[in-house]
Amino acid sequence: MNKFYGTGIAIVTPFLADGQVDYDGLKKLIDYLVDGGVEYIVSLGTTGESATLTAEEKKKIFAFTAEAVNGRINLVAGIAGNNTAEVVEQVKGFDATGYDAILSASPQYNKPTQEGIYQHYKAIAENAKLPVLLYNVPSRTGSNVSAATTVRLANDFKNIVGIKEASGNFDQINQIMRDKPKDFLVISGDDPISFPMIALGAVGVISVIGNALPRQTSDMIRKCLNYDFKGAQQGHYDLLNFTRLCFIEGSPAGVKTALKQRGICGDGVRLPLVQVSEGIKAEIIAEIQRFSKN
Repeated sequence: MNKFYGTGIAIVTPFLADGQVDYDGLKKLIDYLVDGGVEYIVSLGTTGESATLTAEEKKKIFAFTAEAVNGRINLVAGIAGNNTAEVVEQVKGFDATGYDAILSASPQYNKPTQEGIYQHYKAIAENAKLPVLLYNVPSRTGSNVSAATTVRLANDFKNIVGIKEASGNFDQINQIMRDKPKDFLVISGDDPISFPMIALGAVGVISVIGNALPRQTSDMIRKCLNYDFKGAQQGHYDLLNFTRLCFIEGSPAGVKTALKQRGICGDGVRLPLVQVSEGIKAEIIAEIQRFSKN
């Protein structure tokens, strides 16, 4: 499963001025990320605004992304929801051509127990054609996948190969690292803590900021994975303010502002998300201009 070592990008979904999907912008972004040296792309995760896309739009984006990537880097599909039966049907019906794994966030809103979370992922694992990556993001889902549940799933299902861990809870991360099977992958789901997570044993990051700064992000992550923590530290701190700005008024509005400044795609988002305020926009542009000079 070394396909998922390094930098994965939770790719945004570009939109045209009328709100429709901008496929030219998506192709340009994919090429930009490949050229930027990232190891893989995650299509239609949270950053891709999957919650506001129709089933038909998702199907078209998945197919378009696989065709545009054309095997140049690895590819992961984001398939999740809070109705287990519906998610299972999506997983069973998914055209896996060109894809290497499924990333599935734990159910949002329902706030299931740990047993409910286990049974949800059990149903996905038993029906998935591809390896499955768990995704724990309590700040969005309203519930946490505990270390014990993660380890239980890792031990019980060989096709559950890793977790995108975005709890930010280092006590929990330590427990997962200590107790997980040797080949089970822990991937950072938070840009600002990828550095310390890799020091603990994580194999990389699924990044938001890497949409706009793929070279800087992937270079820093590779240094971490090569145990060059002193070299990686400079890159980590250099990215810190840009990271803060990208999330301060919600994601992916911030990183889309940066992508527009870079000439990759527009900065439109779908309601209920809105674009960043003028003040934050100016700060993001200043950061992008700083990186452009380096």
